[in-house]
Amino acid sequence: MSLNIVLHEPEIPANTGNIARTCAGTSTALHLIHPLGFSTEDRMLKRAGCDYWPNVNINYHQSLEAFLAERDMSDVFFVETTGSDWYTNFDYSDTNKDYYFVFGKETKGLPEWVAETYPNRCIRLPQNELIRSLNVSNAAAILLYEALRQQSFPKLN
Repeated sequence: MSLNIVLHEPEIPANTGNIARTCAGTSTALHLIHPLGFSTEDRMLKRAGCDYWPNVNINYHQSLEAFLAERDMSDVFFVETTGSDWYTNFDYSDTNKDYYFVFGKETKGLPEWVAETYPNRCIRLPQNELIRSLNVSNAAAILLYEALRQQSFPKLN
């Protein structure tokens, strides 16, 4: 099956471009949930994604609710600083299963209703109190490579 990075209403094109490049290099699907804070034709987005942008499996969704309605919630992980458990405490090793890692917008994170509705599906990356959160492109790479490590880096060399 597949690994998937999901960006809810991303605002900064360079972050999305960096994530797109990581997705291209790992055969990971990228899901972008509207509204986007930029055009996907944006010059900076293409620059951040370099020439890899055409090689990314990009899926667009009109809302988080619509995206979630099409998923088995046991496949979905919401990445938030208020997550109930560390990302390393979960098993992503089943290569016959889909995994969706959902990240919120850079300035506000995910909507509050997500943590209220799905508290056991919220995970976090440990950090100290000196920052509000890690950069979303760094956090996505950390989480994606943990899942890939657990799967023994399929189709990567």
